[in-house]
Amino acid sequence: MTRPRRILAFCSLWLVLAAAVAEQHRAVSKASSVPPAPSGKLTFDRDIAPIVYRDCAPCHRPGEAGPFPLLTYEDVRKHAQQIAVVTRERSMPPWLPEPVGFRFADELRLSAAQIALIQKWVQEGAEQGNASDLPPQPHFVEGWQLGEPDLVLKAEKPFILPASGEDRYWNFIFRVPIDGPRWVRAVEIRPGDRRLVHHANVLVDRTESARRMEKEAGAGFGGMEIKVVSEVFDPDSHFLFWKPGTIPYTYPEGMALRLDKGTDLVLNTHLQPSGKPEVIQPSLGLYFTGKPATVHPMLLQLESDAKLDIPPGAKNFVVADRFVLPLDVDLLAIYPHAHYLGKDLLAQATLPGGTRETLIHIPRWNLSWQAVYRYQHPVPLPKGTAISMRYTYDNSEDNPANPNHPPQRVTAGNRARDEMAHLWLQVLPANSSQARGDPRMVLQEALARHKVETNPADFEAHYNLAAMLQAKGDLKDAEDQYAAALRIRPEDATVNNALGGVMLAGGHAEQAIPHLAAAVKAEPDNFDAHYNLGNAYASQGDFAAAVEQFQSAVRLNSQDADAEANLGSALAESGRLAEARTHFERALQINPQHALARENLQQLEQESPAQ
Repeated sequence: MTRPRRILAFCSLWLVLAAAVAEQHRAVSKASSVPPAPSGKLTFDRDIAPIVYRDCAPCHRPGEAGPFPLLTYEDVRKHAQQIAVVTRERSMPPWLPEPVGFRFADELRLSAAQIALIQKWVQEGAEQGNASDLPPQPHFVEGWQLGEPDLVLKAEKPFILPASGEDRYWNFIFRVPIDGPRWVRAVEIRPGDRRLVHHANVLVDRTESARRMEKEAGAGFGGMEIKVVSEVFDPDSHFLFWKPGTIPYTYPEGMALRLDKGTDLVLNTHLQPSGKPEVIQPSLGLYFTGKPATVHPMLLQLESDAKLDIPPGAKNFVVADRFVLPLDVDLLAIYPHAHYLGKDLLAQATLPGGTRETLIHIPRWNLSWQAVYRYQHPVPLPKGTAISMRYTYDNSEDNPANPNHPPQRVTAGNRARDEMAHLWLQVLPANSSQARGDPRMVLQEALARHKVETNPADFEAHYNLAAMLQAKGDLKDAEDQYAAALRIRPEDATVNNALGGVMLAGGHAEQAIPHLAAAVKAEPDNFDAHYNLGNAYASQGDFAAAVEQFQSAVRLNSQDADAEANLGSALAESGRLAEARTHFERALQINPQHALARENLQQLEQESPAQ
């Protein structure tokens, strides 16, 4: 029995599997328009308070990220000049996208009339007015925004954020204590002290592989790049993103997130030192539903990291990517991302007839206010639509956000001083005759082929394409893609095991053995590599070597019935019948329905009854 290779789902900081976020403030209903300015002097109570309560107070209140409260006339009067400046410049409220043909849900954008009211009020002396005109202060939910969760997960051990130095990225692992599949309608992130957390996002780890990156169990691990391993390619994808002001998002009915027994949730946090050591210990709130998912969104990523090599002084450095949809999709949400040199971020869709639509345009990118943007209504994009991204970077002294003085050459990477060019789109693929088989897999395979073509040095693209090809039975093509990935990372245990596994599945055990042995050497605790190498030796009749590998596999995972049964078979072939009997019995204790163990044990008892 051949152990399937495990499939990599690679995730940098910006790849997140979870749900689209309503980024803005739904706690207070927002008027669609502003009445004409009244005659006479403007007052806070009558004219300005409604704007402040809707658009400023959700963040500018105790316990939130705003540096000062804006809940009373006195609060606002103290900062009136500053408010006039930041609203005129449109740096506050923080809403980056320009208006386009498609509306985003919960847009946090002041109208020109609202901005004019604020300017005029400040110019006239910022008077308070009549208390009878003052609307009630907004009511904000304290604690869990969606009510008490069905399950609260707390980071097992806190992270101590140093007093100073560069920003830190820390990953907290949450073990989900469930016995079987559960469906999640919402996840609420409580990342810790919100003054210290720049943003956070969640990744679903279905095989507990992130735990291998911990030096101390439960303590988490550092870094922006996370590599998660999955036994089965899982294209279902949601955004789950938190930044100051985020309101948790409840998934539409039929679009719940599936969690299985053995699933971990990994919270990647971007932390900013405060000048003194701080304790960070986040929590997640899970809200369950009894209604399974009936539709399955997925994430598409366009990127141009391979083209990022920005010389010092370059003010308009441009990178681009373009992907043609192989089937109809509905676009649900979009998440553009760059670092400090990002200047102008543009994403467009060119429809089959040639019509071009702007999906998002951020002409003044600001890393501090990055967000996931959810469309008010799904945007239909037919088969043949070309989705393109065009990002412009400013690596000159004129860029106030440039972290380097004087400017230096900047390339792609996961540090804040590096750069990224990523565009994530959450789409719902059409279920139609356009796709043979699962439309999600058709879309994912097309994207993987696009990445391989545009960047032949992309290890993850070769690997994931190989995994998809293997899953649908194209073993020869899968072998070619695994081999391409191996040429990029010759010592990588995972790809050596995968290549050996597909060779073994294709009946080429002799060619598989060197790759599987290399995987075991590079990663002695790799259960799958030991298991597959045991099978390869057994298929060649080298049962002594097979026993050694299956023993290692059993030692690494004592609850795997297949490993126990195969160890029993190799021992029996080696004439070690009493030991073989023990392992067949153990396999049946783990899985009483294990056919191989039962048949071999029965045969063993017929030929050599127990004394």
